[in-house]
Amino acid sequence: MAGIYIHIPYCRQKCHYCNFFSVASGKQLPETMDAICEEALLQKNYLKGLPIDTLYFGGGTPSLINSSHLNKILETLTSSYSIAPGAEITLEANPDDITQKKLDEWKAMGINRLSIGVQSFRDEDLKYLNRVHNSNKALECIQQAQTTGFHNLTIDLIYGIPTLTTEAWMGNLEITRGLEIPHISAYALTVEPRTALEVMIRKGKYAPVDEAQSVSHFKLLVQFMQDNGFLHYEISNFCLPGSFARHNTAYWQGEPYLGLGPSAHSFSGNSRQWNVSGISEYIHSISERTFPIDSEQLTKVQLYNEYVMTGLRTMWGCNAHEIRQRFGEVFYTQFTGRIRKFIDSGLVTESDQDYKLTLSGKLFADGLASDLFITDGH
Repeated sequence: MAGIYIHIPYCRQKCHYCNFFSVASGKQLPETMDAICEEALLQKNYLKGLPIDTLYFGGGTPSLINSSHLNKILETLTSSYSIAPGAEITLEANPDDITQKKLDEWKAMGINRLSIGVQSFRDEDLKYLNRVHNSNKALECIQQAQTTGFHNLTIDLIYGIPTLTTEAWMGNLEITRGLEIPHISAYALTVEPRTALEVMIRKGKYAPVDEAQSVSHFKLLVQFMQDNGFLHYEISNFCLPGSFARHNTAYWQGEPYLGLGPSAHSFSGNSRQWNVSGISEYIHSISERTFPIDSEQLTKVQLYNEYVMTGLRTMWGCNAHEIRQRFGEVFYTQFTGRIRKFIDSGLVTESDQDYKLTLSGKLFADGLASDLFITDGH
């Protein structure tokens, strides 16, 4: 099985914290949509005929786009690729874009999962983040989607916002529980370089992010989700049993995927490629029938490091038997030797050579994984 990611690089306005490639305008939008369809045809052989189990419209803000454009892309993919029966088809949506008309159109074209960028149910937090919608719209659009038949829903929440007290964070989680949403993605607010948020904090116009508050919010989140029957299956992702995000799970488990659109990345299983970020450059390259791609062939070391990094982020962890089978004895010895100190310090558990992060370990996941990485010189 394989997946296809479609990057829609358009937004109504840029959120202060966002560092993804997107533009807050409709610059060359129809041409970009046509180019994505053309790229889908040019890249038809990339996945070598594998059945497509997931399609994911991300961005940017795909819900901003006219449904006719989305439908054209879907029709192109359906006619050119082997889409598996029951494939998960996800659309990222912002509350301010969700209308009854759009919900009906999305359902009619086969979209069966919505990922709604709520971030918070509090207007004070939404203003800090420079979100377009308000708290009433966030609640209204979720209930509207459920009434329309979209029960496979996920929402994004952000914690560690300076305006978000501990009591308010717990309030957001209580609202989420009351809405009976089966999947939650929750992220710590991070201040990325060259974002509007970084500039305003540096100039003293915005309160800075408090790391201790973010840690406290994360621990409360994990406990709350556990108490309410959710699986903490990836550091930022929680779901009720059977409601895993199939597309993202395939990323973490190393399945191949094709990325379409400006700045989109693809992974074949042993190589990676990525498109140019500029909209005009992307459209021009497609029109010239030249792939707007840089690529790299991944070494065994790089593949091992990716396995460690993604595996430790999930509830399935890393398995030493699999490391030995896929990468060889040297990698097995290095991994089992280096991870011992994290077991001794209570950051990792081990059972039958399955290695998983503890709650404390999840707070240091990236740094811990990097300590386990192997360089080409070991």
